[in-house]
Amino acid sequence: MKTYKEIHAWQKAMELVTDIYSITDSYPENEKFGLTNQIRRAAVSVPSNIAEGFGRNSLPDFIRFLNIARGSLFELQTQVEISLNLGFLARDNYGEIDAKTEEIAKLLNALIKSLKKKMN
Repeated sequence: MKTYKEIHAWQKAMELVTDIYSITDSYPENEKFGLTNQIRRAAVSVPSNIAEGFGRNSLPDFIRFLNIARGSLFELQTQVEISLNLGFLARDNYGEIDAKTEEIAKLLNALIKSLKKKMN
């Protein structure tokens, strides 16, 4: 890979960020500095950490940042479920976001696994 933009997990995570921003636009105004901010930050963190790790030019660092991205993804999954439980998110939107986060998690897991094999 020549650039992080070629990483499929990064591409999917970027699409997810756009979806999250669009969906959270309808969240209550009093959540602007609460859940809305938190969910957006977690979403942005996923592709950002993939890119930052790639830029470190160190395989162990890249793997570490991919794990951080995966952690942010799990944080996002939790916040999306909280949004559903609070009635801020429609069940259809929840299902769509949940499926996308599961796909990204699988992509990250596969990438981490393949990079760990290269280290051995």
